[in-house]
Amino acid sequence: MTQRATGSLTMGNILRVAAVRYRDREAIFCSVTGRRFTFDQVNRRVNRLAHGLMGLGLTKGDVAAFLCTNRAEIVEIYFALAKIGVIGVPLNYRLAPAEMVELLSHCEAKALLFDPWFPEVASLIRDQLPQITHFVGIGSKLPEFARSYEELVRESSDEEPQVEISEEDDQYLNLTSGTTGLPKAYLLTHYNNVTGSVMASLHDLTREDVILTPFPIFGRVGFAWCAIGLLAGARNVIHQFQPGQMLELIESEKVTISNWVPTMASFVLALPEVDKHDLTSLRALVFAAAPLTSALQHEVKRRLCPNIYEYYGLQETGILTSLGPEEKNRKPESVGQVVFGAEVRLVDPTGTDVPRGEVGEIIARAPTATVGYYKDEEKTRQVFAGGWFHTGDLGRFDDEGFLYLSGRVKDMIISGGQNVFSVEVEATLMSHEAVADCAVIGLPHDTWGEMVTAVVIKAPGARVTEDGLIAYCKEKIAGFKAPKRIIWTDEPLPRTPTGKVTKFVLVDRYANG
Repeated sequence: MTQRATGSLTMGNILRVAAVRYRDREAIFCSVTGRRFTFDQVNRRVNRLAHGLMGLGLTKGDVAAFLCTNRAEIVEIYFALAKIGVIGVPLNYRLAPAEMVELLSHCEAKALLFDPWFPEVASLIRDQLPQITHFVGIGSKLPEFARSYEELVRESSDEEPQVEISEEDDQYLNLTSGTTGLPKAYLLTHYNNVTGSVMASLHDLTREDVILTPFPIFGRVGFAWCAIGLLAGARNVIHQFQPGQMLELIESEKVTISNWVPTMASFVLALPEVDKHDLTSLRALVFAAAPLTSALQHEVKRRLCPNIYEYYGLQETGILTSLGPEEKNRKPESVGQVVFGAEVRLVDPTGTDVPRGEVGEIIARAPTATVGYYKDEEKTRQVFAGGWFHTGDLGRFDDEGFLYLSGRVKDMIISGGQNVFSVEVEATLMSHEAVADCAVIGLPHDTWGEMVTAVVIKAPGARVTEDGLIAYCKEKIAGFKAPKRIIWTDEPLPRTPTGKVTKFVLVDRYANG
């Protein structure tokens, strides 16, 4: 007798079943093009694309990359590749073309699908990577070397592809956020992604929901919201983030739930017309990827939506902890309790569990966690030391098992022999009305080893001095934690697509200044 059931968790099954269960309900509204698709139409188009790609010669185990903004086609591409066992590589369009070439060479891609924004990039990739023999372009104005996406869909069969797919098969290679350099490719299997559907229950998703997805769908979070929308029978409004347009869509499409990073909320709240829009359809906003400050949380609840969900996890791990609106009101600084299926420990540098209430590195095991980094066994061994995924994040548990983040291991500043957690200092700075945004870094110092340094953007019209802001911090936190230097800047802080500040860029910029 086998130890496993006969069924298999595959991404293609999610769409195939959704097309039956929710057939003529609207599945996707593509706000970029104005097109609307039912669940059945999405599945048929995905099948047609899958057959078209097989007709080009792609087979199970091949690698195909796609360079696409938030539009309906990127969802179709994910699922078409999943149904035929071709490993996808969703590219971050914010990367420089040279970085894309390096990544595609590393991943040994054979095909590239691209949307109307990127024909020049596709041409450059074609010139530098002869290994890529198939180019498929979205839109009507295509370079001569590219096949038409719509022609491929129109001319192919809408029958389900007959390719044997198992849950252990690799679905796609995703890229890390790149907070410490060039993004690394990590593998996600069908099992990893299907088990991520726990997101639906964590956010109380039903077929009556209307999801707004402004998160980049080339990343795991954006695609996950598309997938769980299909699973739950919810309608998904796919949007390329523009703050003003997002408010219009919430009002016109009666959006009920949306996942943002805190930076998105800051942009929306800064709009002069924000209070003129009817946002009463929103039952909740979901936050992740970067710290949600108390001040921003208050403004979101007061002016946008009173109910907030928040979760924590890396792209490589999936969701590890989460909490809903009632818990968020009671524990506003927490990122929640451990979700079903996950295990989370906090350990010291020796790998020993720290006592409850003390800060340790967050390590985890979860069905949603990556199986490893692509062609990088050394990185995989380091991250999975002892059979647990080492996140590099720091946190502490309270007596009820709620997790609080304390920054990154690499961001922890050791100043005069004392450990300073940048997240705590940043939260203190952000509580000052004159601070619009900030990042706390450690810069080399002859006496202190590292000097606690704050890079600060002032709020419009604000008046505050360096001495005044440092004194304010010393009233709130221990003196050794307070910044010893304030660097004022008018430039936006460098961030990853998921909103995390790339602090290595700031350290490089100011280390010798």
